[in-house]
Amino acid sequence: MSDDAEPPSSPDAASPPSDTKLTLTKQRWAREGKFLTGRVTRPEEDRLPPGQHLVRDWPVLDLGIQPRVPLDRWRLDVDGAVENPVSWDWETFRAQKQTRETTDIHCVTTWSRYDNHWEGVSTRDLLDVVMPKADAHFVMLHSHDGYNTNLALEDFAAEDALIVHSWEGQPLTREHGGPVRLVVPHLYFWKSAKWLKRIEFRSFDKRGFWEENGYHNHADPWKEERYSADE
Repeated sequence: MSDDAEPPSSPDAASPPSDTKLTLTKQRWAREGKFLTGRVTRPEEDRLPPGQHLVRDWPVLDLGIQPRVPLDRWRLDVDGAVENPVSWDWETFRAQKQTRETTDIHCVTTWSRYDNHWEGVSTRDLLDVVMPKADAHFVMLHSHDGYNTNLALEDFAAEDALIVHSWEGQPLTREHGGPVRLVVPHLYFWKSAKWLKRIEFRSFDKRGFWEENGYHNHADPWKEERYSADE
């Protein structure tokens, strides 16, 4: 889980790097079922999901790439199975209705952090703009480091899901996915793609980077949906 790899200066990385120590380690965790406790809890009953521990800091995890995306070059493309595709530059994105949420976050590597204060565009407000077609049931998130991850439309449209630009009242830092990332608090945090550049609506599901490397397709922390072997 390299936090000190020197990132490339280009924001246009087309694909994730080949197998790294992080990738190989997580594939091994998936084979071994690492971190699974066998407990079952529900968010209305237990705030901390099974197998998780609380942290006060915010650990930095990535694929060894932290792309630099200047605001004057940043764009968010929203396309696929939608009636009104959009391509927002920074000014247009910030001109959208802004929403603040306070949520917990849960990483599959067993840490959780309570009461994170976010600001950004609600995914539900985005849906009102682009109007997904009747056959749109899934979403694929694409990132500037080549990462991607998939979501069911109902998870993307959760009431507290945001496309965020700020955390704790400050612009989202590069190491945590700035200038813009997705935050879907009710799923493990690998589903909350960093350095977001494209949101693609689909009529069919397709697994993303970690889902193809042994991680669960849905990723509910309260059900310990960590690995694909548990599906």
